[in-house]
Amino acid sequence: MKLGFVTAILPELSLNQVLEFAAAERFACIEVMCWPVGKAERRFAGVTHIDVSGFTQTRANDVNALCAKHGVSISALGYYPNPLDPDPAVAQVAVQHFRKVILAAEKLGLKNANTFVGRDWTKTVDENWPRFLKTWKPIIAFAEDHGIKVGIENCPMSFSRDEWPGGKNLATTPVIWRRMFSDIPSRNFGLNYDPSHLVLQQMDPISPLREFKPKFFHLMPRT
Repeated sequence: MKLGFVTAILPELSLNQVLEFAAAERFACIEVMCWPVGKAERRFAGVTHIDVSGFTQTRANDVNALCAKHGVSISALGYYPNPLDPDPAVAQVAVQHFRKVILAAEKLGLKNANTFVGRDWTKTVDENWPRFLKTWKPIIAFAEDHGIKVGIENCPMSFSRDEWPGGKNLATTPVIWRRMFSDIPSRNFGLNYDPSHLVLQQMDPISPLREFKPKFFHLMPRT
């Protein structure tokens, strides 16, 4: 296992500077943020250390050379929007951009791309489910075609009034994970597991480890 960090914590730095910092602090890897270029609506969003729009193999080769120079690898690409936003236009942008993230990960020779499932926070889990399946079955099929594993972070995303009552991410509990993986039974569909989110929800972060071990594509331990 390699120890790294998500580059969203260093939004003011370039990718080269992030890699310099990681190397100096003896981190082995980084999860690189790949938001569309521009402002975002919340903290840790809108960070673009790799712009995946129009991302070419030449650019991928340059990024890999930069990583090799600093001796720091990329564990995954990350982009955490709401693909089930109640505004169809917002949701469509999120889905289309995540496909670009998948393609960029493939060009970089990576295995993982991380994100949120999303949610219409005004609706129940059951009410969200048909749209979840309609949105995510094609995304996972696309990821399979390109050899990329999709890791879903389990953050509830219910921290402010505009995310109440349901939060902006369905994939928050083991019960929902079982249903997700049963309805989309793909080896390329798993978790970017952060145990702190279960602690936040007053759940046991240890008990899922054995059951979901094959689905832990990427881990985000926090202190």
